[in-house]
Amino acid sequence: MAELVASSLRRRIIVGELPDGAELPREAELLAEFGVSRPSLREALRILETEGLIRIRRGKVGGGVVQVPTAQSTAYHLGLTLQSRGATLRDIAQARVVLEPACAGLAAGQDAKSRKALVVRLNKLINENAACVGETYAFTEKALEFHAAIVEFCGNTTVALLAGVVEAVWSSQERHWAQRVASDGDYPVTKYQNDVIAAHRAVVEAIGSGDAETATHLMRRHLGKSQPYVSDDEQPLDVLAAEPGARSAQWL
Repeated sequence: MAELVASSLRRRIIVGELPDGAELPREAELLAEFGVSRPSLREALRILETEGLIRIRRGKVGGGVVQVPTAQSTAYHLGLTLQSRGATLRDIAQARVVLEPACAGLAAGQDAKSRKALVVRLNKLINENAACVGETYAFTEKALEFHAAIVEFCGNTTVALLAGVVEAVWSSQERHWAQRVASDGDYPVTKYQNDVIAAHRAVVEAIGSGDAETATHLMRRHLGKSQPYVSDDEQPLDVLAAEPGARSAQWL
């Protein structure tokens, strides 16, 4: 019975009948609707909580709150799976080099109106990124936002989600790296940061002109130059470095 109740509520969440942030009906209402016992209902809610589709609030204002799946939440579970299999940052970097340039090419292949809107968004991020030259974590964060925007608005939902999951796994590791090198004093290198800004501007120019081949090439070249700064080839993936306190900031 718990599985049947969970299946019904899961479907409502996925199709949007229960939107992100919405509260589930009260326990008494759910019991009346499904005609199940309280233990069965609570087991159904535990199933959905385990799947990350709801968050259970305890206490006097308790209840279930809907959490629609995102690339970031999916990335956390993928990251755990990859880490359990001994994946290295090289694995993630190679996947990123396959997927993200394709997103840049797809973005350049969109209609003129969509490209124009994306170019405005990307140029704003580049300008904000340029204002952070000389800093460590802030510069890294803005650079990651630039890459995430290209993935999110590439124009293909499936590719955007797949690439977005990989991007989120990589981003968590790069943020962790930025925090570490900032405390060590080994970064930033102003020339490297300016090279990143120049590479981003070149990609945006290609997207704006609708040149998918050049946008793809430039993004692949940029990732090939920039990713080695974050790790050596065999550095193990460390998703758990974001736990427990940093998990919400890194992944959710």
